[in-house]
Amino acid sequence: MKRSLRVVMARVSAVSLLAAGGVAAVVLTSQADAAVSLNDSDVTANLWEWNWPSIAKACTDDLGPAGYGAVQVAPPQESITLPTSVDGVHPWWEVYQPVSYAISSRLGTRAQFASMVTACHTAGVRVYADAVINHTAGHGNSYSTGYAGSKFTPGSFDYPAVPYTTADFHHAGDGSCNDEDGQIDDWNNVAEVQNCELSSLSDLKTGSSGVRDKIAGYLNDLISLGVDGFRVDAAKHIAQADFAQIKSQLRTTTAEGKAPYVEQEVMPGGTGGLANSTFTPNGDLIGFSYARGLATQFRAGTLSNLSGIPSWSLDASSAQTGAMITNHDTERDGSTLRYQDGSAYTLANYFMLAYPYGKPFLYDGFTFSTSSTGQSPPADANGFVSATDCGNGKWQCSTRSTGVKGMVAWHNAVRSVTTVSDFTATSGSVVGFHRGSLGWIGLNASGSASTASYPTGLANGTYCDRITGGATGSGCAGTPVTVSGGKATVTIPAGGAVAIDTDAKSAGGSATTAPTTVPTATATATASSCAMVSVSFAASVTTEWGQNVFVLGNQDALNNWGTSGGVALSSGTYPVWTGAVSLPKNTTVEYKYVKKDGATLTWESGGNRTFNTGTACTRTLTDTWK
Repeated sequence: MKRSLRVVMARVSAVSLLAAGGVAAVVLTSQADAAVSLNDSDVTANLWEWNWPSIAKACTDDLGPAGYGAVQVAPPQESITLPTSVDGVHPWWEVYQPVSYAISSRLGTRAQFASMVTACHTAGVRVYADAVINHTAGHGNSYSTGYAGSKFTPGSFDYPAVPYTTADFHHAGDGSCNDEDGQIDDWNNVAEVQNCELSSLSDLKTGSSGVRDKIAGYLNDLISLGVDGFRVDAAKHIAQADFAQIKSQLRTTTAEGKAPYVEQEVMPGGTGGLANSTFTPNGDLIGFSYARGLATQFRAGTLSNLSGIPSWSLDASSAQTGAMITNHDTERDGSTLRYQDGSAYTLANYFMLAYPYGKPFLYDGFTFSTSSTGQSPPADANGFVSATDCGNGKWQCSTRSTGVKGMVAWHNAVRSVTTVSDFTATSGSVVGFHRGSLGWIGLNASGSASTASYPTGLANGTYCDRITGGATGSGCAGTPVTVSGGKATVTIPAGGAVAIDTDAKSAGGSATTAPTTVPTATATATASSCAMVSVSFAASVTTEWGQNVFVLGNQDALNNWGTSGGVALSSGTYPVWTGAVSLPKNTTVEYKYVKKDGATLTWESGGNRTFNTGTACTRTLTDTWK
């Protein structure tokens, strides 16, 4: 893992706010700060609606050690609290309805936020905050209280905690928004898109210097707490000149002393004819077209079409695209892949990290029902979000999986080579390519294993597959891959991938021409030199008609706790359910049994089961449902 050292000359901190929860005027002081070392990577983990202590722990335990360069967090300002809504109790979209700029929300307190930023910086990870600055809460709300207790009057556009009054908002027929109901109806009208209300959310008059000052004050307050950049929500709905004025007031970051990173939400279509290049002077663009293009290919299994991806999926230049596979909006409307898509979703994330286009943003939110997409994240009765628990089936946790973390390391190792060489399609659904002489990857979207020989660009030797564990000491935790004459004969498992690079090379072993096989999820290792451990499950589980039993866990082969897959057990010896899976050696595995009946899941109770795979080629676990 490579890091670049940045010495911070000074740190700006907010020491007083003139209004409770507000940033109308912020008194700033400078204080000396210690040098900080941040990961030299452009990969960001988007931990959407995780609370601040959970993100701090993720930075320390997983993101920092894995080499992530940044973490993106949900909006930190105080938002409306909705005990009831059309989407039930405390829907996720509460956080996109600000009522003040206090750093006190359903995700945690100001002190917890500051502690999280410090923990992430200590781990080498930057922090990007989702900034909701186009609007405040909807004026049609029947509730008028925020999570920090701030009161507001929706119908009269009165937000005393900021403070904002009706004069700080756009209104129907005010000369800026000339739509009769004040809503965006004509998506081809630039003035309407940028000056009228989006979904009845009270639209801030960013053309006003007073409004811009308050927004800049809020963002500078976050910068004073160590925030390194922003995802700008609804950037398409803010006049570019107005946002440029706001940006001009922002201070440099405390960790690196440079302008904060900016990524803008500009969804395709409905920009009144404005080209994406209109927005790029203010920052990068989220890669919506990129994500939708990849969804088309991975759903169809047509990976052979991926050799020239920028030509059909261009949002902006590679240097100004925040590449993604999904985010909180697109996973819910189904326009992109999402965790329910299983191996297609996982492979697409691997590809994004492998193909040199854009800055990768890897997404983890919480699990949800596709029939109830507005539901709250796991939270207490008052809406405060619960700690992330990757073992309870309520959270998405792919960013900490062995395969994804391995691919982050692969991405960082090959990043200096910005071209793809020897793009080889052995079939429409199986491809391989390399990045110069630094790394090779093969992906298989078919339903069966595929064996072929590939030019790797690598020097002869034995390399350790990143997907299954990479290198450890002088050997391999992942499956060894032998390169001879610059080529490797590799078996890529169904719905799987193999990735090797110069930073994960075994110190032992010699080149041969024998095929290198990455075991599938049901393979059984029999040789004493096995690369993986065949783990057999024998679980006594009483079920009802229609229920089946699966094993889920913290490994790729156990679907990284994703509820759409897992290891399906056989009821042939009922009530004992049996099955097997191949797992890396010397690995601590957490797992649980779950009963599935269609979309209904029942998890066994208690904490996660844990064992170490050890070094033997086989292992049997005998359990009873808790």
